[in-house]
Amino acid sequence: MSGQSSSSISPKKNVKRNLDFEPLSTTALILENRPANLPAKPEEEAQKHRQEYEEMVAQAKKRELKEAQKRKKQLEDRCKHEESIGNAALTWSQEILPNWQSMCSSKRVRDLWWQGLPPSVRGKVWSLAIGNELNITDELYNICLARAKEKWNAFVAPTAATETETEDAGLSHADREASLELIKLDISRTFPSLCIFQQGGPYHDVLHSILGAYTCYRPDVGYVQGMSFIAAVLILNMNTADAFIAFANLLNKPCQMAFYRVDHSLMLTYFATFEVFFEENLPKLFAHFKNNSLSSDIYLIDWIFTLYSKSLPLDIACRVWDVFCRDGEEFLFRTALGILRLYEDILTHMDFIHIAQFLTRLPDYISAEEIFSSITTINMNSKNKKWAQVLQALQKGQDRGSPLLKH
Repeated sequence: MSGQSSSSISPKKNVKRNLDFEPLSTTALILENRPANLPAKPEEEAQKHRQEYEEMVAQAKKRELKEAQKRKKQLEDRCKHEESIGNAALTWSQEILPNWQSMCSSKRVRDLWWQGLPPSVRGKVWSLAIGNELNITDELYNICLARAKEKWNAFVAPTAATETETEDAGLSHADREASLELIKLDISRTFPSLCIFQQGGPYHDVLHSILGAYTCYRPDVGYVQGMSFIAAVLILNMNTADAFIAFANLLNKPCQMAFYRVDHSLMLTYFATFEVFFEENLPKLFAHFKNNSLSSDIYLIDWIFTLYSKSLPLDIACRVWDVFCRDGEEFLFRTALGILRLYEDILTHMDFIHIAQFLTRLPDYISAEEIFSSITTINMNSKNKKWAQVLQALQKGQDRGSPLLKH
């Protein structure tokens, strides 16, 4: 019995032993000796296989070392970047902010500003740079918010009294209701990937409050699509009352007010001024756009309305805001030219439809270094005239009916 069982097991062991030569990888195949029942490899072939194996191992080690060096460099760069941000944050909070009036215009501060504001001080610097010419207080914000809440409640159960009050405010009940409905719709479309401004998100009510309060503060402007993105960026960097103050003052700037109040003549002046610098900086692309009948308003309106917060990745948009707060409206148009220069080679090979599609939906991945490097190459002087001077000259020409401002 025992003999039978050993004889029945033995062949299986032999089969397993014979299969042990089966390679688990191509490298093993190169090194593996042939099975006993086959002629052995000639020494020359065996040596060749050993050499091939060694080369493969060397290449694998080289790749592994390269990957390790790459990971190490990325880690070092990240550490340097974080250290740089930490040092910059200390400089801003301990040296610059306490001495804002005397230091904000110095070359050192302007250079530091260009590199991007540390997130910990960004909101404070924006507030100071934007200013508060409107003299809005926290109390005024609370009054406007309370009024907005009254209006929201009134739409649920409207009465003759609330109807009269609404009309007295300079906007019909239907118009204001449409404005509030648009706010509700736009909030759900504001940075949807962050999931913090949508219904149930931590900042949904804050965003709703600021936009609603603004419609009561400026009933002549009301809510305009795109405002939600500007308010959202401010909310991410400031407390609610400060965000409202910055929001109202920001929208009161000439360029923003021209666009949000749809002042056609002034908007045309801005487009014409932009095209003067466009033609000087990027003549080939300018001619290509002209040949394809693509006017600047097609892409500029969305960029200006949202201050790039919808068009660019949020971290890059915040860096654009940093310098916009430093340099004013000129930087918005300089950024536009920087984007066009960055993608010039691609855009010159596109037709009208593809250019419009590309510029209204920029690539998801954009390097901050590349875009700011591109912006630095843009010259904002035209025949020894700066942006503001060209704008003013064209505005005077527009008042006289200059053909330069006609599309």
